[in-house]
Amino acid sequence: MRKLTVNLCLALVLLLGTVELSWSAELEKGIDAYNLGDGETALSLLKPLAEQGDATAQLFLGYMYTEGKGVPLDYDAAVRWLSLAAEQGKAMAQIHLGEMFYNGDGVPRNYEAAVKWLSLAAEQGKTIAQVYLGTMFYNGDGVPWDYEAAVKWLSLAAEQGVAVAQFNLGTMYYYGYGVSQDDEAAFMWFTRAAQQGSGWAQSALGVMYENGYGVPQDDVYAYMWFDIAAQIGSENAKEYRDEVAERMSSADISKALELARECTNKYYKGC
Repeated sequence: MRKLTVNLCLALVLLLGTVELSWSAELEKGIDAYNLGDGETALSLLKPLAEQGDATAQLFLGYMYTEGKGVPLDYDAAVRWLSLAAEQGKAMAQIHLGEMFYNGDGVPRNYEAAVKWLSLAAEQGKTIAQVYLGTMFYNGDGVPWDYEAAVKWLSLAAEQGVAVAQFNLGTMYYYGYGVSQDDEAAFMWFTRAAQQGSGWAQSALGVMYENGYGVPQDDVYAYMWFDIAAQIGSENAKEYRDEVAERMSSADISKALELARECTNKYYKGC
């Protein structure tokens, strides 16, 4: 739990639900063509609208040039169209630009530009941007280490139910980074993330129960959470589970395994 990471992807099917706009018939047809993989039709419908200043059309043109869908792959053109949309306040364009500059995808890596665009989207309440910013400030990725800023952005995303933000925020309370060290708060955030299937958080709960951090010490529940995390692929959780098992009775191990099955069947809720 010493290094926070971001594992994010921008799935277009998720983005479409956040696009706030007045749909024109041509715009709708253009986006439908894009989603159906008909880049040529999408370009013919969206480009005139983008040239007239329609921010949503500009956003989708940016996607098309990023992907080479219906047009040649052209990152310069992608940045130009995405920037026009972002400057009009399109949060998803701001996020896409921020991600491109953060990762150096088709453009020189530029953390200053990444922070600029991600901050604008984060201020609009977009959780992806909030998680990116929180992690950048935690790890000092192109910005000075600032744990208080990390807590600010991660808290906003965590409160909106983002599991990775909940786990990362729990980690900060666990170590006392940017906040007063608080095992009970760490346990709460780990629990929220674990209930959403985060293996990292499930393993962290095992550690909390094993050591009595923020909760009464309980090897049965430690084993249970380690086993659940192990079942979804955590190698560390397997090792921790086996270490706990060395001091447990066969009856306690059987009880822990039964609890793990019940918890999994309840989709990790109320465990």
